[in-house]
Amino acid sequence: MKKFIDLTGAMQDGDPTMAMDPKLSISWHCNLDNLGYNLSRLTTSTHQGTHIDAPKHFFYEGKTIDEIPLDKLILKGIKIDLTAKKDKEDITPADLEPYADKIEKGMAVILDTGWEKNWPEPKYFSDFPKVTDELAEWLVKKEIGMIAMAMPTPNPINWKSVHETLLGAEVLVVEGLSNLAELPAEGFTFYAMPLKLKGRDGSPIRAFAVVD
Repeated sequence: MKKFIDLTGAMQDGDPTMAMDPKLSISWHCNLDNLGYNLSRLTTSTHQGTHIDAPKHFFYEGKTIDEIPLDKLILKGIKIDLTAKKDKEDITPADLEPYADKIEKGMAVILDTGWEKNWPEPKYFSDFPKVTDELAEWLVKKEIGMIAMAMPTPNPINWKSVHETLLGAEVLVVEGLSNLAELPAEGFTFYAMPLKLKGRDGSPIRAFAVVD
């Protein structure tokens, strides 16, 4: 029997964002009393909460989110246990070497730092363990299809170079995952389902795993 694990953080009005991003607003547009139905208004960035980065996020000519085929969004996954990492500590190739033989071409590599426990505190956006440039290059050489994490971005300092290395090789980046403690290390398929936003750089997603 298959088991479904929801890895998506809920979005609610007033949720915090990265400092320069648009603020999330979710409000009622109308209700049963005035128009006969309930309907909400949503204002968000394409990188709010649990979301995915398309290459367009860092490259003018990069693939847009609507150009990503479904088979690149539904991938065999592996979870890397990094919960012993301290605040602001580097995540390097050495941390993933023990898993190297299990990391296959085209798969989703999920970094479990346990960082979702810090949501929505201010430190969530600043003090997380960080993916190094060296690790980004190592993952590209492994030809993975996607890197996913609970952190809001791979690196708070070298964010540009890490994104460019990954997205430049069309390694998709999923950020803001939740509930990773429920996910086994292996034996699951990872789903990252974005809105089909024409010509855009990313999207909030419903992320989940199906365990065989």
